[in-house]
This record gives sequence, C-alpha cells and structure tokens, in this order.
Amino acid sequence: MKMAELSERSGVPTATIKYYLREQLLPAGRRISATQADYDEGHLRRLRLVRALIQVGRIPVAAARDVLAAVGDDSLDHHSRIGAAVWSLPHTPEAGEDDPAAGTARRTAETLMECMGWDFGRQAGAESPAYRMLVGAIATMVRLGYPCDMEQLLPYARSAGELGVADLDLVEQYEDEEAQVEAAVACTVLYEPVLLSLRRLAEAEESFRRFGR
Repeated sequence: MKMAELSERSGVPTATIKYYLREQLLPAGRRISATQADYDEGHLRRLRLVRALIQVGRIPVAAARDVLAAVGDDSLDHHSRIGAAVWSLPHTPEAGEDDPAAGTARRTAETLMECMGWDFGRQAGAESPAYRMLVGAIATMVRLGYPCDMEQLLPYARSAGELGVADLDLVEQYEDEEAQVEAAVACTVLYEPVLLSLRRLAEAEESFRRFGR
C-alpha cells in the first residue's frame, strides 16, 4: 500500500508517519521509485503499536525507540523477546540502595514470589524492572506505615497471576511471533488504565455494599 492508504487505514497523518520514519520508530517501506515506497500489514500493525506507546502511554520518543528495538530483536527466543520488549517500557521509581526499608521490601517480595511459585521472577530478581518496581512500592508502604505483609499482598499476587494468564491468552491470538511481541507490549500499555479503572469501580461497589445505605 502507498503511504496515503497507510495513513487512511491507520488514522495517522502522513506528516506523522514521515516523522516516525525519520525517528526510526517505523521501518522503511519497500522502495518502488525514487519518491515512493510500498508498505504492508506489518507497517500498519507497527503504527498501531507506536500510537499506543506515544499517544496513550505518553512514552518519550527515545524510550519508545528502545522498546521497538527490543520488539524487533529476533536473535532472542520468544520468551526473552517478549520479556526484553516489556522490560524496556518505562517503570516507576525504584527504592534506593540506601533506603532502610528496601531490605525489608526485598525480603517480602522474595517471599511473595516463592509463595506464588514464580520461579522465573525469583531467578531474574533485580534484573527485572518489574521486580525492582515491586520492591520500591513495598518499601514506600513500609516507610509510610501501611500494611504490606503477606496477608495483604497475597490476594493481589493471586489476582495478578490470573491476569498474566489472560494477557498471554490474548497475545497468543496473534499468529506470528513478531505480532505476539508487539501485542504483549501494546496490551501492557493499553490494559493498565483498564485495570486501574476496573479496580476503582470494584472498590466503589464493595464500599457501597458494606457501608452504603
């Protein structure tokens, strides 16, 4: 397809597509003349991912470029490629090494993953941005004096385990590996606001059930 059709089908203006091409967020099309290139369904799919990262996730262009580089790294096995792509997404601040609550938080996180049987997470440990983010979140609760022991955290971990299954079920609906990696990244970005809003709605319903008239 020509760029005009790519723009029409994706809803992205041609000027923006040209910007994404210059910033190496979108692979170059197959050159068919000095001034024209041909684009395929892979470009359309990649444009949707770029829009998810930049327009929805508000991820800076440089960070989005790192994520997309991991998405396109076919030297990795499928699991590692998904992991590298998702790990490249920006994460919230982590606990500092000098944070006195960090040691307690790390022990709690280790125990939590052991109880869940998350062997890969335990092996990855501090290499995983998600693990470091979890430690930082628990450390914040420790510092502020909010409950964050196993009794409070296990229900959240169990719910997260079910969500992990749902996420990968969704990813596997895509046929080829690159599309699955792209879907893993896009769904991580797009579904996090869904999860947050559903949690708040559920809290409101439970609050009404318990305390409402």
